[in-house]
Amino acid sequence: MKRLVACLTCLLLALPAVAGEVPDTPLFSADGYRLTRYRSPTPAQADAGRTLDTAQLQALLAAQPDTRLIDVYRRQWLHGRFIEDEPHANLPGSLWLANAGDGELSPQWQDYFSRNLREASEGSLDRPLVFYCRSDCWASWNAVKRAAALGYRNLYWYRDGIDAWEQAGLPLVPARPAPLP
Repeated sequence: MKRLVACLTCLLLALPAVAGEVPDTPLFSADGYRLTRYRSPTPAQADAGRTLDTAQLQALLAAQPDTRLIDVYRRQWLHGRFIEDEPHANLPGSLWLANAGDGELSPQWQDYFSRNLREASEGSLDRPLVFYCRSDCWASWNAVKRAAALGYRNLYWYRDGIDAWEQAGLPLVPARPAPLP
């Protein structure tokens, strides 16, 4: 009987932890943006853009040097500034739009994304834009979708991002996010 009580007690103590694993937030918004668990397996393709591997990205950059690389890796934003909790490096020539791949953007962050894309593309909706972060990162998938919603037509998703670039022995450079006014 003591063992049964002990087992039931353990079970009751474990229930809140198990219940905590059930997300309160759905994985996707009504508009189809990923809202949570950004670092988890991603689909093979993004509907709004063409998926690239490292060799295809290198070929694109060689064939179309006006291509803009957009890193959307997350960075903590606290008290009106980015908090550098760890160094970040990205592909040479990239524009780092930190947090622009979140599933929901406030008007301030939406403006940050759209204004910086407009500047990066020099106002051309046809300029090639490549979005990335790390492998298994939904932020870049969201960013491709969001750029398409803004009317950009020549979009690419470098699905495995910084991790694949680094694994190929290609250089990374220290990065700072574009400022949020």
